[in-house]
Amino acid sequence: MTAPSPSRLARLLVWWVRDYAYAAHWQLRAVLAPRGEAEYLAGDGRPVLVVPGVWETWAFLRPLIARVHSEGHPVHVLSALRWNGRPVEAAARDVAAHLERHDLRDVVIVAHSKGGLIGKYVMARLDPDRRVDTMVAICAPFSGSRYARWLPLSTLRAFSPRDATTMLLGRDESVNSRIVSIYGEFDPHIPEGSELPGAENVRLSAGGHFRVLALPRTIATVLAVAAGSPRRG
Repeated sequence: MTAPSPSRLARLLVWWVRDYAYAAHWQLRAVLAPRGEAEYLAGDGRPVLVVPGVWETWAFLRPLIARVHSEGHPVHVLSALRWNGRPVEAAARDVAAHLERHDLRDVVIVAHSKGGLIGKYVMARLDPDRRVDTMVAICAPFSGSRYARWLPLSTLRAFSPRDATTMLLGRDESVNSRIVSIYGEFDPHIPEGSELPGAENVRLSAGGHFRVLALPRTIATVLAVAAGSPRRG
């Protein structure tokens, strides 16, 4: 493997610094203003359900939520997920229960990171009535991350490419055609990237794991999918 050039290294460093500055800012905002989810439920557009990443509450995605809601979409969040530290399957069951309890249909899931695994689990295994039409997954570790095996916490080691749930979802391509996967050319958390076979893959000319949430093309893609017609694939 050829070593990156000095200019490439400098570019990666800038992306890295901006990424963690963004994450720190919105994690702090999420802690200081954790409530207010009911204000996003009004709207006549297609319902959107937001699933955050690991150690993120729904409020971490508040800028994207507010933008989607401003276009007339009711946006559902799950306070029950708290900091989203439980296994993918357990969180997915909470999402599926929310869909059924509120009788939501033609739903667009918008998910970040681990949320993409949760959303795919719901679509593939817990949605017999196809309440979820489409998912937009942003920086999701569909193939896992080779860094996970070295991490001290089991919550993070679950993202190993050898994790049973990650492998199960990787083998199941039945819902991939209804997923839009957005990711940058560099992700410090997921060196494998987030390309998903059979999905609509949107690779941005940018880097990061968190700040990608705020990029104009990310927001435009989410809004276009939410405004679009249901997918028949």
